[in-house]
Amino acid sequence: MTGERRIRVPALSRVEGEGGLFVRIRGDRIDEVKLTIYEPPRLFEAFLRGRPLEDVPDITARICGICPVAYQMSSTHALEAALGVSIIPEIRTLRRLLYCGEWIESHCLHIHLLHAPDFFGADSGIELARRFPDEVARGLRLKKLGNELLEVLGGRAIHPINVAVGGFYRVPRREPLLRLLPEFERGLEAAVEMTRWVASFDFPDYTRPYEMVALQHPDEYPMNEGDVASTNGLRVPVAEYERQFEEFQVPHSTALHSGRVDDHRAYHVGPLARVNLNRNRLSPTARRLADEVGLEHPCRNPFRAIVARALEVVHAFEEAIGILRAYRPFTPSRVAYEPRAGGGCAATEAPRGLLYHRYALDDRGLVTFAKIVPPTSQNQRQMEEDLRDWLPLVLGPDDAETALQCERLVRCYDPCISCSTHFLTLTVARE
Repeated sequence: MTGERRIRVPALSRVEGEGGLFVRIRGDRIDEVKLTIYEPPRLFEAFLRGRPLEDVPDITARICGICPVAYQMSSTHALEAALGVSIIPEIRTLRRLLYCGEWIESHCLHIHLLHAPDFFGADSGIELARRFPDEVARGLRLKKLGNELLEVLGGRAIHPINVAVGGFYRVPRREPLLRLLPEFERGLEAAVEMTRWVASFDFPDYTRPYEMVALQHPDEYPMNEGDVASTNGLRVPVAEYERQFEEFQVPHSTALHSGRVDDHRAYHVGPLARVNLNRNRLSPTARRLADEVGLEHPCRNPFRAIVARALEVVHAFEEAIGILRAYRPFTPSRVAYEPRAGGGCAATEAPRGLLYHRYALDDRGLVTFAKIVPPTSQNQRQMEEDLRDWLPLVLGPDDAETALQCERLVRCYDPCISCSTHFLTLTVARE
C-alpha cells in the first residue's frame, strides 16, 4: 500500500482531557504510535511552592473534579509523613468512608456514561440510556449516593473542603450519616445487579502481558495505605516508589510518561491491577460476585477493566455500610502538629489507579518542593504499547472504524487528562 492516509477524530467525548493519537503505517507494518497530550501544562507542582502546607489539600483537590478526594488524601498523608503526624483510628476510618464515596461516584460515571456505550455501538451515554433506561437510571442513582456521601463528609461533592492535614476540620454528626444507611443498603443490592449486567457484555478476546502495579495491604482492600506491589513480584514501601518508577519527558506530549527505573518499561495501574493484586481482600459480597461472574484471576484483558470497576463499587458500598452502622462522632477531629522542616511521600488508590505525592517543607511549614504522579501519567506508556499491539487486529480500509476501535481501547483506562471532555484526535499516515 502506498500513499498517505490520515484519520482525524477532532472531538472524542467520554474521556477527560485533550490529546491525540498519531499512527504511521509503512506497508503492512505499524511503524509509529504516539499518544500526544497537547493541553498546556497546569503547573500545580510549581504554584504549590511557597504556600502554607494547610493550603495543599484544597489546592490539589482542584486538579480533578471527579477524583478530588484522591488528591487530597495523597497530599495529606504525604504532609503528615513530613510532619511526623500519626492520625487516630477514627480519622483513618472516616477517610476510608470518604474514599468509598469517591470510588462510587467516579466508577459509576465511567461505567454508565463513558465506557458501557462502546459495548453497544452507542455514540453517547444518552443513546445508551434510550436503549437501556433502567440500567443507566440505576447507575446514576448509585453515582448520586456517592456524591451525597461526599457532601456529608467533605462539605460538598465537588472539591470537598473538610479535609485537613491531621484529620478533618470537623466530623459529621451521626444523624446525617445514618440517614444514608437505608439507601446504601439498597445501593449494595443495585450494585450487585449492575455488576452482573456489566459482566454480560461481549468482550474482545484480547490479553496483554502486563506488569500491574497497585497498593497492597495485609488486612484490607487498598485505598489510603499499603506497600507498592506488582504482579511481577515487586513489593516495596511507598518511600521506595521513586527507586522503582520514574517520570520522563517525551517530545510528543505535554504530560510526562512513567516507567520502571531500569528500562522505562510500561506498567498498568487501575482497578484491574487492584483486583488482580488484592482479590482476596475484596468485601465478601464482591469476592463472591467476582467468582459468580467468572472474572478470571489474574485478568489481563483491558476491556474487562469495567468489570473490576463494578466489583469495586460493590466493595465500596459494603465497606461504607459497615462504617455507617458503627459510626460515632469523636474528638479531636484532627491531630495537632507543629511546622517543621522535612519531607514526606504517600500513595493512595485513586479511582483510576495509584497516585503518588511527595513534598518538602521548611521550618515555617511552607512548601519548598512538590511532586505529583497521577495514574493516567503512569498509564500513558502502557496505552501506547497496547495500541501498537491492538492496531494490527483492527486496522482495515475504513478509517472511521479503525479510529473507533482505538478509542475503545483508550477508554478502558478511563484516562483523566484534565477536567475537560475531549481527548483523542487520531491521525493515521499510511506510506
